[in-house]
Amino acid sequence: MSIKVITEKCIGCGLCVKSCPFNAIDMIDKKAVIKDNCTLCGSCVEVCPVDAIVMEKEEANNKINIEDYKGIWVFAEQRAGEILNVSVELIGEGRKIADKRNVELTAVLLGKDLDENAKTLVKYGADNVIAVDNEKLETYTTDAYSKVIADLIKERKPEIMLIGATTIGRDLGPRVSAKVHTGLTADCTRLEIDDEDGKLLQTRPAFGGNLMATIICPNHRPQMSTVRPGVMEKAKYNEDNTGNIEKVEVSFEDGQLKTEVLEVIKSEKEAVALDEAPIIVAGGRGLTDKKGFELLEKLAEKLDGAVGASRAAVDEGWIEHAHQVGQTGTTVRPKLYIAAGISGAIQHLAGMQSSDCIVAINKNPDAPIFKVADYGIVGDLYEVIPELLEALDNVDDIVTALKSVEG
Repeated sequence: MSIKVITEKCIGCGLCVKSCPFNAIDMIDKKAVIKDNCTLCGSCVEVCPVDAIVMEKEEANNKINIEDYKGIWVFAEQRAGEILNVSVELIGEGRKIADKRNVELTAVLLGKDLDENAKTLVKYGADNVIAVDNEKLETYTTDAYSKVIADLIKERKPEIMLIGATTIGRDLGPRVSAKVHTGLTADCTRLEIDDEDGKLLQTRPAFGGNLMATIICPNHRPQMSTVRPGVMEKAKYNEDNTGNIEKVEVSFEDGQLKTEVLEVIKSEKEAVALDEAPIIVAGGRGLTDKKGFELLEKLAEKLDGAVGASRAAVDEGWIEHAHQVGQTGTTVRPKLYIAAGISGAIQHLAGMQSSDCIVAINKNPDAPIFKVADYGIVGDLYEVIPELLEALDNVDDIVTALKSVEG
């Protein structure tokens, strides 16, 4: 879509200028002129008294030369100077795809003072790192990040772009895909390359996790996916890895960015980092009330782990959504996952069944959770967990005691 001014009809009344909420119209020689920051909201079209401004539908150009697009790109998300685990997971998956396609893997890193992070990404396996260092990129904003990445894609033409399905990634991915006129498959849990034609097979849960849908993007590039944290294996750090780090400079004109971060205020409540926790103790409807989580918190604290929950427990209001594990929560891959009072609905299993070791505690011996558990305890969690706590009190070195469980 585009906004067009029919200059022969324009009478220079200025109503369109006043109506535009984005200051995207200038009046030059008594004729309206649409600027580049027009958002196609259509307010000018509605107020024009002489129909001199029209919204036109542009013909889609579907005949791009797909052969011009080469290479695998990964958005290396960082916060407060720390590379997120999901970025390392995407490099691991991107490395596999790049090797199969016989192309290079590039990590795209945005922020401020990026030298050390760029070197780290190379050690994790990136062939190239595009480091865009600018003070306006120090804190994430949608318009700044999406503009920079979209401009890079248009210039360099990668065939695949992977983004973590984090809070930021779920905002950034759709904006970038719209700017470069391609599709986006959200919340992928598996990525594969078609052996016949080399297309990216993007698999994601559908219909509440009851089936898996595989999506392809045959006519547009890049093929874009957001990938759930915790579902891919992390890349291995290798001090001997070498790669190219390219520093790219960008500038922003005054008024080009619609938002500006004035201050960052940290929450007094500690964030729940389930996707990074090595040990998770999770509870479900079997706890019967919110007090049950006090018991789980004791066990999690003893193990230096985090507390998780099923959707049923969250829906009951026993614990906040940030603790939810599963299809509509966080996907996790800890060393040890203890499921207490969780029956094992398919939506929950989809978010934790890749854990290295799963211990299930449930009174129902036929609970589905036991089918994925490495160790199962049939019993009342209010009897089992206190015994576990007592046993742990008698262990001098809990980490050593758990090594056999963690594999």
